[in-house]
Order: sequence, then structure tokens, then C-alpha cells
Amino acid sequence: MIITAFLVNSFSANNTGGNPAGVVLNADKLTNAEKLTIAKEIGFSETAFVAQDHEVDFAVSFFTTTEEVDFCGHATLAVFATLFEQGLLKPGYYTQRTKAGLLGVTIAADGQITMEQALPKYLGNFAYDDLAGLLGLDEATLSETCLPIDVITTGLPDIIVAVPNGYLDKIVIDEAALSEFCQQHNVIGVHAFELCEEQSELTASCRNFAPLVGIPEESATGSASGALACYLSKHVFVQQENHFKFEQGRAMGCSSHISASVYSDEQGVYKVLVGGYANHLGTQQVVI
Repeated sequence: MIITAFLVNSFSANNTGGNPAGVVLNADKLTNAEKLTIAKEIGFSETAFVAQDHEVDFAVSFFTTTEEVDFCGHATLAVFATLFEQGLLKPGYYTQRTKAGLLGVTIAADGQITMEQALPKYLGNFAYDDLAGLLGLDEATLSETCLPIDVITTGLPDIIVAVPNGYLDKIVIDEAALSEFCQQHNVIGVHAFELCEEQSELTASCRNFAPLVGIPEESATGSASGALACYLSKHVFVQQENHFKFEQGRAMGCSSHISASVYSDEQGVYKVLVGGYANHLGTQQVVI
């Protein structure tokens, strides 16, 4: 059987950069083993598989090259950008079923995709010395930020780590040690960031490391961007409505731009949105 996969760069900036994802449509009859085989063959950090759903618009599953994950933001963007590009969807609001829950997606007329994410769950925190060595930094450097190291999920649990300006590109992870640490603490990876200057159009520059699931570093991470937006709304920009713009992938020579918004009231966060644009790369045939 020959499967056609669409290849898409998600969160691209002016049709450059971004994070590549595979998209397989009409995946209803594929087994999980076949999906994993396809994801390995494509070789991107994630590949999304789109199937019919009797209650909502689509059911979408996500596979890295090693395993299935509950949710992937940049692959979700790739899915809906592909459906729009292929003329299968018009601008509007849609709902996808994922293992992270039912999540809404909006397609704008200009092709921007905005995804609803699960509401944040704050799962704990770590001391500076727990993470410093794993990132190739020292404890004193991390402590300069005076910001906590939190575990937050808006779909996948990530460790959110602030670093002082000038240190983001100096991070060198210990892949084996970080994988072991993440497995021990039931998290996907580390999302590190440094805040940008006040006059910048960007809120923060970021790097994401998830070697546990086969991703040494990723150039755009939608799920972790939602978690970071919630982190910043809690610890840095404490107000009821926040709109952020993140850069990721600079250290990989593949800069991506990710927008994120957080809406809160007296009861807490009630909406998390992450969005961006996609650049279509082509297709790939996979024989299974």
C-alpha cells in the first residue's frame, strides 16, 4: 500500500523557517504500527494522521519517530493548513478529537491557523540545581532570573525554564541524562526561554528539547508555547488578557514565529490559543 504524506513547515516566518511535520489524510484504516512506520520513514519530529469522527470534524493522532503522543501543536497547524490548501476546508471554526481532548481550530482567510489548547495544569516545580547540569549551565546562572522552574501542560507536560539574556544559545543538553530525568518525572521535555527587550516585537526567544521522544531539539513547539504563555501570564505579565509572540529555532538556523494568547478571569485561565502560518513543502510517498 502506498501512502501519500503532505510535508509542511509549521510556524514559518514569511515562508521561511518553521518546523516540518508530516500529514496523512484519510488515515482511518491505518493501524498504530503502520502509523509509526510511516512517521519513521518521513523522519520529522511529528507526523499527524487525520481520520473521520462521528461527533466532531476530525480525529487526529500524532506520532514521533518513536511513539504516539497525545498532542502536537505544530502538526495540528500542519493538518489544518493542508486541509485548507487542498480546498477541503474553508475559513472557519473546526473541532478535532485528540488524546488531549476536543480542541478547536480556526482557519483565517489568509491561511493563519489558530488552535485552542487544553487549559493549563500546573504539575509541580524544580530547583535550579535540578536542571542546570542537564542544560550545560550552572545553578547561579539560572537563579539570576528569579523565576521558578515549573512543569505545565496545555496538552503535553513540559518543564518551563527561564534563562538570563545571552544564555539561551549557550545551552548544551546532555541528551541521555535529560531523557532519563524526563522519564523519571513523567514529562516530555524542557522548554527554555529568554525574555526579549521591551521594544522588540517578540516576547521571548525559545528552545525546546525532548530527546525522550526522539527530538533532541525542535524548531517550533506549539504545545510548549501554550504552556509558556500560561507561565508568563502567571509569573511575569499578570493581567487578564495577554498576547505573546515567540521565536524558536534560532540556534538551529531555522527561526519560527509562534503567536500565543491567554485569557483569564477571577477563576483562572479559561482560554489558551496558539497560532501561526505554514509553508507547504511538497509530498512524499511511503510504501507500507
